[in-house]
Amino acid sequence: MDYVSALVPPFVMAAFFIALVVTIVKSQGGANKAKEDAAVDAALSRAEAAQQAQPRP
Repeated sequence: MDYVSALVPPFVMAAFFIALVVTIVKSQGGANKAKEDAAVDAALSRAEAAQQAQPRP
């Protein structure tokens, strides 16, 4: 019975990892993808504008 108790934790961890990956893949895209992309683009453009506005020595 020791082999069963030794194998259960890796199988449980693998199942949770697979569920996590499936959840992440399913949450990509969809109705909010355009909104998320726009928010990232806006943040990047603000960061670039702030970097360019700083005077260089």
